[in-house]
Amino acid sequence: MLRTHTCGELNRAMVSQQVVLAGWVFSVRDHGSLKFIDLRDRSGVIQLVCSPGEMSPELVFRVNQLRDEWVVQVKGTVVLRPPETVNPRIPTGEIEVKISDLLILNSCQTLPFELSSPVQTGETIRLVYRFLDLRRPQLQKNLLVRSSFVHVLREFLIEEGFAEIETPMLTKSTPEGARDFIVPSRLNPGRFYALPQSPQLFKQLLMVAGYDRYFQIARCFRDEDLRADRQPEFTQVDLEMSFVDEDDVMSLTERLLHRAIKKTFNVELKIPFPRINYQQAIDHYGTDKPDLRYHLTIHDYTPVFQTSQVEVLKKALQAGGVVRGFTVAEGEKISATDIQEFDRLVKERGQTGLGWIRFRQDGLQSPLKKFLEAETLQALRPEPGSKNTLFFFLAGAREKIAAVLGELRTTVAEKLYRLDPYDWRFCWVVKFPLLEFDPEGRRWQSRHHPFTSPFPATIEALDGKPEEITSRAYDLVLNGTEIGGGSIRIHQRALQEKIFEIIGLPREKYLKQFGFLLEALDCGAPPHGGIALGLDRLMMLLLGVSSIREVMAFPKTQKGVCLMTGAPGEVDEILLRENRLRVELPQKSEQ
Repeated sequence: MLRTHTCGELNRAMVSQQVVLAGWVFSVRDHGSLKFIDLRDRSGVIQLVCSPGEMSPELVFRVNQLRDEWVVQVKGTVVLRPPETVNPRIPTGEIEVKISDLLILNSCQTLPFELSSPVQTGETIRLVYRFLDLRRPQLQKNLLVRSSFVHVLREFLIEEGFAEIETPMLTKSTPEGARDFIVPSRLNPGRFYALPQSPQLFKQLLMVAGYDRYFQIARCFRDEDLRADRQPEFTQVDLEMSFVDEDDVMSLTERLLHRAIKKTFNVELKIPFPRINYQQAIDHYGTDKPDLRYHLTIHDYTPVFQTSQVEVLKKALQAGGVVRGFTVAEGEKISATDIQEFDRLVKERGQTGLGWIRFRQDGLQSPLKKFLEAETLQALRPEPGSKNTLFFFLAGAREKIAAVLGELRTTVAEKLYRLDPYDWRFCWVVKFPLLEFDPEGRRWQSRHHPFTSPFPATIEALDGKPEEITSRAYDLVLNGTEIGGGSIRIHQRALQEKIFEIIGLPREKYLKQFGFLLEALDCGAPPHGGIALGLDRLMMLLLGVSSIREVMAFPKTQKGVCLMTGAPGEVDEILLRENRLRVELPQKSEQ
């Protein structure tokens, strides 16, 4: 080894020890009679001190050559810093290493951006030079914390009797909600593999095979439009268990996260997490991904406005609609300009406008003031002592206004509160509808995936009222973001075929795509269920960053491009011919 210690592991107890270090020059400071060098490796930073008057001319020459990001090996003695120079901001701030020898292992050209500069470099240039960007202490911290977190996950699951089993990366294309990435098979001309969107079918087959408890830190691939919390390739913490119900899976997941967060972040999560029925989440938060860091709970006010003479409200109620809204206790923090912005938001979402009433001690304000009855205002009036309360409301079809109110609720909260990204509020959302109409409203489709089991009590509705079927699915939500989802699976062939038929899969097609699964269910499949946690998204939230690209080593842009390597790129014509492929690009218009 070229070193006896890493930079970050040195401490006060090592004073007077001879050490050999290796790393990158983080900065050089020349104070005349003394020269100070900050040496960095992934474990931390240590200050080196050089006294030219006590060094050989050759050593002085080498030290004077040093520039930022040069790679060096250093020999020296650990000494205490003078009290006035102690740096309490770093773990090694009480000590420094007095250099006795230095070897330059490699130089470094002028970098496209300064790694030590506090000024943010544009993300494009950072992704082009990702190998440099990854030297930044913050990115190194993110990836090392992620590594530690995954280690604890593995440790816990193995203690719980899980077996880590890998599933294929080259598999069959099956409809799972997003486009597949496809891979041509040279040995089977005209046929293609698909990269897995998830290990879903394989982990179910492992349950049929008797492997009771499976897990995998699984790479998954989806060809879909990208955003800050989505990448074409991502990582799941994938679990499956036999002979369990929903409570078993959710309880184990809570204990798993409790252990991993305690050991990695030294934070004690309160478990069990709250559980919210899907319909309650929609009614009270306007979303199935509620952020519980703030209140602003949505309630139904239809009875209060039942006799209203406001034309917009009358029409909505006569059409079978509802009136729903929420109260903001800190109304004084919201200006008239803010209300105009909120009104513009709801109009952009297809509503006629935002209803609002401001209650003050000296009266009230509202564009509807002269149309509101005294009984209505009395029912809405806040408790005595409230100084400035705002009430926002919308009228219309229940489902349509729920989503708009949910978005408004989030927008108001971002205006009012400085939301703490480290205030981790987990919750489960349960009892989802099993089925929903596709965006065109032409046919039923699975809310999660077609292998999700319905609650036994609602199975009889399959033949006449699919909209009444409740699924045995559960989503895990953290601060308004879904970080995982799972379900108890269908383990009987007849029920699985029934679901395929309801969602419009012809028998010939589902036998071709899922025949192997149906055969497995016919061979003594046990009841089973599981969950998949999005590791990248979870780490993004736990580390308080705004993009999963900050917790992945080599991410791609929102167009799916790796700016560092140039992927995706063209391939050699020979390779195309060997795979019987021909590329046809759309012709450019004359314009």
